[in-house]
Amino acid sequence: MKHAHHAHHAARPGPAAPADGEYTCPMHPEIVRQGPGSCPICGMALEPRVPTAAAEENPELADMRRRFLVSLVLTLPVFLTAMAEMIPGRPLDRLLPGHVLAWAQLALAAPVVLWGGGPFFARAWASVLTRKLNMFTLIALGTGVAFGYSVVATLLPGVVPASLRAHGRVPVYFEAAAVITTLVLLGQVLELRARSRTSAALRSLLDLAPRNARIVRDGGAEEDVPLAEVRPGDRLRVRPGESVPTDGVVLEGRSAVDEALVTGESMPVSKSKGDRLTGGTINGTGSLLMRADRVGSDTLLAQIVRVVGEAQRSRAPIQRLADVVSAWFVPAVVAVAVITSAVWILAGPEPAFAYALLNAVAVLIIACPCALGLATPMSIMVAAGRGATAGVLIRDAEALETLEKVDTLVIDKTGTLTEGKPRVASVAAAPGFEEDEVLKLAASLEKGSEHPLAAAIVAHARDRGIALVDASGFSSTTGQGVRGTVEGRDVALGNAPLLGALGVAAGALADAAEELRREGETVVYVVLDGVVAGLVGVADPVKGTAADAIRSLRDGGVRVVMLTGDSRTTAEVVARKLGIEEIEAEILPTGKGEIVERLRREGRVVAMAGDGANDAPALAGAHVGIAMGTGTDIAMESAGITLVRGDLRGIVRARLLSRATMRNIRQNLGFAFGYNLLGVPIAAGVLYPVFGLLLDPMIASAAMALSSVSVIGNALRLRRVDLSAGERAAGAKPNR
Repeated sequence: MKHAHHAHHAARPGPAAPADGEYTCPMHPEIVRQGPGSCPICGMALEPRVPTAAAEENPELADMRRRFLVSLVLTLPVFLTAMAEMIPGRPLDRLLPGHVLAWAQLALAAPVVLWGGGPFFARAWASVLTRKLNMFTLIALGTGVAFGYSVVATLLPGVVPASLRAHGRVPVYFEAAAVITTLVLLGQVLELRARSRTSAALRSLLDLAPRNARIVRDGGAEEDVPLAEVRPGDRLRVRPGESVPTDGVVLEGRSAVDEALVTGESMPVSKSKGDRLTGGTINGTGSLLMRADRVGSDTLLAQIVRVVGEAQRSRAPIQRLADVVSAWFVPAVVAVAVITSAVWILAGPEPAFAYALLNAVAVLIIACPCALGLATPMSIMVAAGRGATAGVLIRDAEALETLEKVDTLVIDKTGTLTEGKPRVASVAAAPGFEEDEVLKLAASLEKGSEHPLAAAIVAHARDRGIALVDASGFSSTTGQGVRGTVEGRDVALGNAPLLGALGVAAGALADAAEELRREGETVVYVVLDGVVAGLVGVADPVKGTAADAIRSLRDGGVRVVMLTGDSRTTAEVVARKLGIEEIEAEILPTGKGEIVERLRREGRVVAMAGDGANDAPALAGAHVGIAMGTGTDIAMESAGITLVRGDLRGIVRARLLSRATMRNIRQNLGFAFGYNLLGVPIAAGVLYPVFGLLLDPMIASAAMALSSVSVIGNALRLRRVDLSAGERAAGAKPNR
């Protein structure tokens, strides 16, 4: 028997909600600050740890947009005048002498570089102080060198050697510094806007909760009140078409409730008296009177948002590659820029200094590692949100990454493959005993237990009108059954191993017990004063979607192993219905973890799916633990993935999401590495000796900005990944 306390999933307290106003870095989730700002490690703008239902604009985005618009207005004349100087005959010189033009460009470019690019210099300086060099270190170096040289050349033209002059004038590069700053600001605006969309899935979940609830007072009067005023125990009216305000139980009425955006299930679920309701789901055409049980941060919806928010900040193992590269990347780029400058000064054509300066700046700008750093976290953020809308809660990124490689799925039977809501199908009495007597003894002993089998026996006895009595000396033996005293007589209730432990034989009921097992029933023996008085056959229906899910997983190359504490005969009945070939029956709770460990030693990548407290060690020991959202708190805390509704098709969806996410991350990393491997040499000028081609720093700046945006744009494609195909096939080939 599988003795575990099955609490409703909404009862799980979950992690503490983050305080209001807490911001964190998407690339470095360990950084948490009160209020917006920038990350001290990478310099990126921080964002709220948990988004709010109202899509409030990021203050960082508003600031960057303002700086970009002002810089754009000031940069255009600088850029246009610089381009006009390249016209043959230099007609602009007749309107503005060279020194006047340089002063005009300085006046326009200074606000752009110093005010518009001010945040970049501040972040660069912070990176030097903390010895965490980042993309803003390179941006500040590139624009600072170009602008600083131009200021000196304008204010003190006499200190510039004659060999660096062109047409008798000292060249300045205000347009490069201003255009680069403006383009980087544009990139920041585009990036911040795209990053805000990664939280769209969470905001859509938060939007499910209504702002008000219709409370029913004791006298029957109804009143709309803010949702924050609802307390556990309040009676609430849910009218047709309204969102269910909080978690609770139906008291009156009947309706069909759309739970799609919480569980991922497209079909409405029929609800009537006694059924549970989840906050945020949509009521159909009927009116319901409900009792509020869980409110505020205790609701399932609030817990989902917290879990997904934490998953979005977790780090996948594949991120370690990018972390290692990034740690050495900026110093290496600075070294390449210095070498580039030296080579151009020593071996380049005239004006050698101008070539050296511009190519070094181009190297610094194009090599910004932002695309590399964003490649993994952006995909994880979007995937965690997409999973939540499909009823798949991902607790950490490592589980999502590993699930792609899983080749063996170990599934607990009761509550996972079956409904976990057993009912008594038959009662048999041994010679000399009556069925009602057997049922009374069994139900009286189990009356204090919350185990599903116990609840089924007690409910059946009450349905038959049998009066129950109190039991004393109640004790439980995990994996066997329970014992106690009923009306002064020693009563034991349990499975075949319990009979063995008591030294009692099934006797005349042995054949009847085996027949019930062949029909798929779990047999519970009732022992009275050391003699088997009868047995109770309990049936636990197989979940309607389990067969399709198992078929899809097997078609996808996954080996499926079923675990159960039931007899092998009962287990084989369930296995035949589901097409499962491997069975581990009559397993004690400690044996589940041992089986998972054995499979791991065989070199298998193992996922374990279960719902009970006794599944927790096996869930924690597997490469990926998958808990049923309808199961116990400890099972969900031990698992990396939770299926909100407990539907096994969620495993198929999770595998599809894992594959799509890892493919997306590899695309992002491939683009980021390839971009730098190609961009840095071209910026350094390797194509110049053969093709005469150089990469202008302004073009390098635009390419750098677009690289980050393209990585985020690719990650956002995961919002549209189709997971419904998983309900028919988990994929054509296994990932080994």
